[in-house]
Amino acid sequence: MSRIGKKPITVPAGVEVKIEDGNLVTVKGPKGTLTKTLHKDMIIKLDAGVLTVEPKDETMNALQGLTRTLLNNMVVGVTEGFKKELEINGVGYRVQKQGNKLVMNMGFSHTVEFEDRGDTKIEAPSQTSIIISGTDKEAVGQLAAEIRKVRPPEPYKGKGIKYVGERIIRKEGKMGKK
Repeated sequence: MSRIGKKPITVPAGVEVKIEDGNLVTVKGPKGTLTKTLHKDMIIKLDAGVLTVEPKDETMNALQGLTRTLLNNMVVGVTEGFKKELEINGVGYRVQKQGNKLVMNMGFSHTVEFEDRGDTKIEAPSQTSIIISGTDKEAVGQLAAEIRKVRPPEPYKGKGIKYVGERIIRKEGKMGKK
């Protein structure tokens, strides 16, 4: 049985949840509105400010946990929001914000640019750090992964873009003949 899927989600004050036909769930809160269509084999109930998820039959327990987690992420997103922080290591690597664009100099012959997407915002508090924030956890993580993909950290010197707190496994260089 799904332990995560059985946990109820308490909806905080100021958050409005609307469940429509076809499991179309709309969550509206102080930071914005999120809408998502969830799996049709799940029964989503809202009773007295508590969301619960139940499967239509017992073979859908994995989907029950997934559906509950997606709903919880929507509620947390419209109340607190999500944030990913990236760190840049390397000589000459730098970023800056120009309007709603993030301009990155990453050692290529050209600059790499990323724009804010919808309610997902990009900030560059310094030349070596990037903060991505928004209400949709999936969109924040996707944008962070695309930015990291420009120059992933390499294992010999650790140069590149990495998540704050990410541990890079380092390798030794060539030993040479003795």
